[in-house]
Amino acid sequence: MFRRLSKLTICDHLTTQIIPAQINLIRCSASARPTDNCKSAVPLEALSVAVPAHILNNEQQPQAIRNPTKSLEFLPWMPSPYTSNASGPLSQYKKLSKFRLTSLVVITTMGGYALAPAAFDLATFAMCSLGTGLVSAAANSINQYHEVPFDSQMSRTKNRVLVTGQITPLKAVGFAVVSATTGLSMLYFGVNGLTAALGAGNLFLYTSVYTPMKRMSIANTWVGSIVGAIPPLMGWAGCAGSLDAGAMILAGILYAWQFPHFNALSWNLRPDYSRAGYRMMAVTNPGLCRRTALRYSVAIGALSILAPVADVTNYWFALETLPLNAYFCYLAYKFHQKSDSGSSRKLFRFSLIHLPALMLLFLANKKHWYFKDDTETNDETVKSDKSLISALPKSTPSGLEKVLPVAVTEGSR
Repeated sequence: MFRRLSKLTICDHLTTQIIPAQINLIRCSASARPTDNCKSAVPLEALSVAVPAHILNNEQQPQAIRNPTKSLEFLPWMPSPYTSNASGPLSQYKKLSKFRLTSLVVITTMGGYALAPAAFDLATFAMCSLGTGLVSAAANSINQYHEVPFDSQMSRTKNRVLVTGQITPLKAVGFAVVSATTGLSMLYFGVNGLTAALGAGNLFLYTSVYTPMKRMSIANTWVGSIVGAIPPLMGWAGCAGSLDAGAMILAGILYAWQFPHFNALSWNLRPDYSRAGYRMMAVTNPGLCRRTALRYSVAIGALSILAPVADVTNYWFALETLPLNAYFCYLAYKFHQKSDSGSSRKLFRFSLIHLPALMLLFLANKKHWYFKDDTETNDETVKSDKSLISALPKSTPSGLEKVLPVAVTEGSR
């Protein structure tokens, strides 16, 4: 197993030391790892661990190495060397909730709320944003709780708070339960039932479907894209109380954006994903990874053209987003052709600019605007008209109305 991994350019520059309480991965500099020319990789089996070559006598091996498949699953929590240098509780729980990712989820929810064709209410907007953020924090906490054995084998995740022992698993689960309960309650009582149902469904989809599927099938990327497309639907439903064609177009854009964004990100992380046994397109099918990124980049352009056709935005939206989407497709094409670390980084970095810019243009070219004051004024006008009509005396039909009742009645309307 150890020699097989060296063919994947993973262990040539990696020293692995296994002890019963934890796994320490000591890396060399990133520049010394030749991952740019890696065309394919074979994922490891679930919960497999490479045993260093210097351990020759099985009798001298600790219990964690004699049966690595089961020992990693049931290792008791023990403080690691990082625990003594742990940061404060607030910083630890921010890391547990993946604060930057949660912030992106909240921003897309805010965008969905602002783009919905309904009056803007500040209190509902705040409850929707905060509730969604708490549900996202709970989902990320549960995700990290399940992936501790695998995060410890990845250079990108080996310093997470659960892996290093800064937070115990019990505290992580407790934080997730409190966050999920509070967030869903805010969405249900402070917004509406549809938004709460979308939040609960997304929490289940992320923790119970997407998280285990990452080690089973490359279909996890499609499921994860659905997870990323639901937050703007929550914002839309929180404002309008329903979902229509505009909500589906916005969710479709978010769904398609996930593929070039994540596929470009995962391309340079193939050694980590392969070592931990995650079945990502970049590891198991690099060609499909590049093709999928290009296809869904083109799909974003098509959805941007569909928005004014569906009467969601004006036609300026299609024209203004054309250069933005064209350059995004160009970077995806270069990634498809070159398939190197440079092209993948350019695509990933531009995706971080592309989505906020696209949503700002969506908002600037929104077709229908509603304001709460205008709605209340219209309601009061209707009520006053009804009261005025009811106060008028009933008129008796004239002779002309008896002869031509239909013509007189319709002409007086």
